[in-house]
Amino acid sequence: MRLFLFSLTILFLNNAFSQNEEVGALKSNPHIEKIKSIEKKVNSFDGTFIYIIDTLNLPIFDDFSKNKFQKYTANYTDSDVTASKKFKLIDNNSLNPLDKNKVFSSQKTYRKIYSNDNLSHTETQLPTISIKIGDLSKYPVNYSTTSVYPAYNIYDSLGITNDIPDTILLQDPDIKQDSATQFFKTINNQNSIWIDDFAYHNYRFGYKPWSIGVATFDGLDQYGKAYELSTTITNYGDYLTSKPIDLSTNNAADSIYLSFLYQSGGYGETPDETDSLILEFYDKTLDKWNWIWSTNGETNLDFKVGHIDIKKSRYLKKGFKFRFKNYGQLSGGFDHFNIDYVHLRTLSGYQDTLFKDFAWSSSIESLIKDYTSVPWDHYKNQTTGKMNDKVTLSIRNGSNLAENNSIPAKIEIKYNTISEGEFNLTGNSLSAGDLNYSPRTNYTTTHDFTNSYNFDQSKPGTKQSFDIIGTIGAQFPNLAQNDSTFSKQYFGNYYSYDDGSAEAAYGLIGVQSNLAIKFIPYESDSIIGINTNFVESATDVSNKLFLLTVWDDENGRPGKLLYEDEVFSPRNPIYNYGIDNYYTYYFPNNKKVKVDGAFYIGWRQFSNERLNIGFDKNTVNSNIFYSLNKGATWVKSSVEGSVMMRPLFSTSMDAELGLIELDTQEFDFNIYPNPFQNTLNITTNINDYQGVDIYNILGKLIISTQDKQIDLSDESNGVYLLKTKGSINKTYKIIKN
Repeated sequence: MRLFLFSLTILFLNNAFSQNEEVGALKSNPHIEKIKSIEKKVNSFDGTFIYIIDTLNLPIFDDFSKNKFQKYTANYTDSDVTASKKFKLIDNNSLNPLDKNKVFSSQKTYRKIYSNDNLSHTETQLPTISIKIGDLSKYPVNYSTTSVYPAYNIYDSLGITNDIPDTILLQDPDIKQDSATQFFKTINNQNSIWIDDFAYHNYRFGYKPWSIGVATFDGLDQYGKAYELSTTITNYGDYLTSKPIDLSTNNAADSIYLSFLYQSGGYGETPDETDSLILEFYDKTLDKWNWIWSTNGETNLDFKVGHIDIKKSRYLKKGFKFRFKNYGQLSGGFDHFNIDYVHLRTLSGYQDTLFKDFAWSSSIESLIKDYTSVPWDHYKNQTTGKMNDKVTLSIRNGSNLAENNSIPAKIEIKYNTISEGEFNLTGNSLSAGDLNYSPRTNYTTTHDFTNSYNFDQSKPGTKQSFDIIGTIGAQFPNLAQNDSTFSKQYFGNYYSYDDGSAEAAYGLIGVQSNLAIKFIPYESDSIIGINTNFVESATDVSNKLFLLTVWDDENGRPGKLLYEDEVFSPRNPIYNYGIDNYYTYYFPNNKKVKVDGAFYIGWRQFSNERLNIGFDKNTVNSNIFYSLNKGATWVKSSVEGSVMMRPLFSTSMDAELGLIELDTQEFDFNIYPNPFQNTLNITTNINDYQGVDIYNILGKLIISTQDKQIDLSDESNGVYLLKTKGSINKTYKIIKN
């Protein structure tokens, strides 16, 4: 214990490192991250599907307002699924499958004849058998004629009347019958354009998009994982490939053009000049992809126009395809490019580079004041003045002409599909007072939603969710799908500034740095823990330690401590995956921290490294503070966005979370030594001690025991969590070194 105290003391005094706030790229995409799981035989196509892709006709258009990536969800029992079963061993002449009990050897086998005295013998190789053997690792199966040997040896003796030779089977013959079944599904879905989904369809990474939705290219695969971990390799990453397209009825005179928008970086990581976004066309006759166009990374965030004609006869065939791909770093969410408004059509021309769409360019922000979510208990008790007076709405006139601003818009609130209320907006308010919507211009305006509607506080339950639907009248020219935008207003048991998705990793550089996020609750209450969304970035910091902290307010800055973890029970970053999927650090022993007015949540970190809390670039607040000198002075963050930490309040949802009020008792619980090498010891006076569970840093249970001397010699060095069981539930950090 003394050794641990000394180590922490060194950390407290060492402030010689570079110190600042920092935003970094994501190592993975926590929004979609999942594990790919395919059960099949090793080196066999058994149980897999072949999808027969349909062919599209012109025009092809995707503005990424909806997901048009082809889904592959066939089941073996679907009525339109067919199957083909292939066998590994077939007869060389009839081509029929050999019996499953037939086995052979690739090694020579023999007939051995022993002398009368068994002191000598002669042997003759058994004749070979000709069969066909198939390679079940690929479909269709390639068979080759092969000479094999019987899977046995024969032993015979001379001079013995009625001697019956002994046939000795090989113990483990290496050529056996096997089979694999390939399933087939024909796709006929003209609404899906893309064969693959390596690129990421999203509403998050486009900066000032022309409409809602983009496709993003980076160093992460379709499962949200890096293509190459822990490397500086640059190579081709994401692909976005069209289905086959029929251009056989067209010719060069039809003026076929492929247009698209592209953006370097956006809300992602800015690509370097050596990184690139590439467009390729497929030559079906030669079965070859050809480079057509590319652009390099740059710091200019504006969307730009790509406009490519298709005149060469090699492409004017049935089976033409095109694809985008990116070249950049493959070890995480680096070197982003976005594309939008992909349009392949006839009767275009070199001058036809307009994207004539009048569209919403972002979803509707929260309708409640200051936050994206608040506890339902708090809202329904304090509804007065809690609707947002600065709701931001974004519209774009994609036409090259001024458009009429007299057409109104409507924001409607629905609950279980039933309309609850609405806000009507004039076109003049959306165009910021301009006489018309100016050509090819984005309009971002704020609107006061404090009048005429409040969310219905009489609705029962511990949490609520409302649908927010924005619609605007059609302009000309116009794409109807972009006349609407959708979002949700959620009420639970926490306050939040963010939208639930991280575009970057945020943290502080400096030993003993403090991070603090300010909240002003609608009413006085108690918090029971803090929701966090830690994300993986370039450096693994999951073993770094911090103390969860809550401060009171002092003149607009963090003041006195309301709560801080014990120095011998520090926390470490723990990752959860998926949108709005947070990990909760509860205060020990169901402790509640009362807050009245402004307060701050955050941490005090021990190490110099950035701890990589999720950072939402799409919602901006001015309530992030940090200190580089243990809270002596505080600085307001200069980075625009929202740190993804949320105070969790004690509400009527407590019972759902299993947070039951316990009678407090004085108790001792000691772990020693800590850090330890092989064995932990526990002493305690808890009456109903039921043992402990020990988890590794990834949250996997490695031991559950009632012993008070625990052998962990087989476990690797690192940080572990020890949780007590029984009426006293407490978590301790233990370190093996």
